[in-house]
Amino acid sequence: MRVRACPLVVLVLAAVLTLSACGNGGGLRVEGAETPVASASPSVRGFAPTQTPEKRTPPAVTVSLAQVRLELLANKNLEPFFRTVLVKCEVVERCLTRGPTVNVLKSNYPQLVVMVHTGEKFVYGAVLMAIEPAGPRQVWSLRGERLKISESQQQDLVVESGIFAVDDKPCCPSVTRVEVYRWTGRQMIKLSSQDQKGD
Repeated sequence: MRVRACPLVVLVLAAVLTLSACGNGGGLRVEGAETPVASASPSVRGFAPTQTPEKRTPPAVTVSLAQVRLELLANKNLEPFFRTVLVKCEVVERCLTRGPTVNVLKSNYPQLVVMVHTGEKFVYGAVLMAIEPAGPRQVWSLRGERLKISESQQQDLVVESGIFAVDDKPCCPSVTRVEVYRWTGRQMIKLSSQDQKGD
């Protein structure tokens, strides 16, 4: 029995090795289709087999500084000093400057940081405007001197401001304050504040 079983085992083993050598490790081999191609038609669940969700970019919405000024003046809760500056401002570019475009609200529309300053470009504060199809809407404002505002990787607002001592020259504040603000869904809250002394 052993003599007859041995050739049978050898034949079965040879057949398995021969068949496995023809495969490419992924089942049937189809000539001319080395690289899988994404299906143009959606599958039963609504996605093509290799389709990945695309990142939504906010639609482009443009707004002028004149529109921002009008919206700010219409806001009854506008910071009083900002109102004084904007009421007296006849040439909008002398009192408002575009800052960075951000998405700290994590919404479908971008937000624009707008700096409020004097004619001499000395920044006294900033406002965050949500730029929506209906027009700009004030979300948040901050008083501060020599502001620099940017968006962090966590989509928080990072605000640098100059803190002047009594004997500091107008060009050179002795302390730089770095504050981080985050949108909670209803308001901006301060996460941290750190003072850095200059040289």
